[in-house]
Amino acid sequence: MKKTMKKLFAFGMAGVMAAGLTGCSGSTQETTVAASVTEAQADTQAGESAASQTGGAYTVTEPVEITFATQDVGTTAYVYASTMANLFTDAFPNGSVIDVTTTSPGGVGSPVILENNQCNVTISNGAPAKWACETGILGNPPTENVRGLAGGLDKAILNVIFTQSFVDKTGITTVEELVAQKYPVRIAVKSSGAFGELACNKVLEVLGVSYEDVESWGGSVTQTGSDAIVSLLKDGKADMTIDHIAPGQSATSELCMTADMYFPQLSDDTLEKLTKEGFDYTVIPAGTWSGQDAEIKTVGSPQVILVSAELDDATVYTMTKALCENTQTLVNASAALEAFDPETAWEPIKLGAPIHPGAEAYYKEMGYME
Repeated sequence: MKKTMKKLFAFGMAGVMAAGLTGCSGSTQETTVAASVTEAQADTQAGESAASQTGGAYTVTEPVEITFATQDVGTTAYVYASTMANLFTDAFPNGSVIDVTTTSPGGVGSPVILENNQCNVTISNGAPAKWACETGILGNPPTENVRGLAGGLDKAILNVIFTQSFVDKTGITTVEELVAQKYPVRIAVKSSGAFGELACNKVLEVLGVSYEDVESWGGSVTQTGSDAIVSLLKDGKADMTIDHIAPGQSATSELCMTADMYFPQLSDDTLEKLTKEGFDYTVIPAGTWSGQDAEIKTVGSPQVILVSAELDDATVYTMTKALCENTQTLVNASAALEAFDPETAWEPIKLGAPIHPGAEAYYKEMGYME
């Protein structure tokens, strides 16, 4: 499978959706691509140029070439990026190319590769984008070239789970109680650098403690992968986990269906502190996990489209318009994108990074922002 695909040889929508659901082999992908070439070329030839669609100061009159970095074929991020690349290409003059590359390290590292000019567009999460711009992330200095186009693409939740046996043994039912008692808890969390691990770190940070503090109480912090976390909790070798995931994530669903779990509620004060760290208020509906009978107030950081500050205003305006005025196409590709709301996509809590002037122009034109 090639790591780079251009729009003229991109998946048709059905092919993109199949990739996201099944993770097809290279030969199957290439067959799908070949079957879509004629249709894609016909669509491109029939489409009008952006000059006849946008008008005014934000007209794009010449073909553009943009590199859109995403994750591997078969991932949710790849489905998102492929769908959006098609929308963007159709909005630009004939001959434009949106080059979709599988070079992104994921939501946390995405702002870094954008800053280093390895792409023009990428997908991240709002909170990591904020951290990257304000303080730097993954050991890098603060970014200067990262701008937001649209946020709130999907639904994401900060998820805290205790084992029921831990609650039965200790009587502790909240993270705040655990910290106050300095209980020697055993935490299983994602590997260092993953957004889930950073989210866990932030929860402890706003409560005034660190991994080192937990270990000084006699507890432990094990950083590992999703499958190992499930095994540790099921086998009674860990007491809790904190992660940042999509509702219905498979590993957590498996855990809750095969072991008794307890779902603590973070306090209002803790949630407010987390919003100041770039997370947005949300809820985990009752029944999201097996055994979770009540709605849980939490926070989350949905995905955001980030663009280079070096892209001109007309280009980013055109991309923003194409995205916001084709929401049904997004939903057809992934039901998770139903959460995307153009009227609030500009909000700082969703973007994380400063808004690009081209995107700002579109949102103001539509009356979404003052």
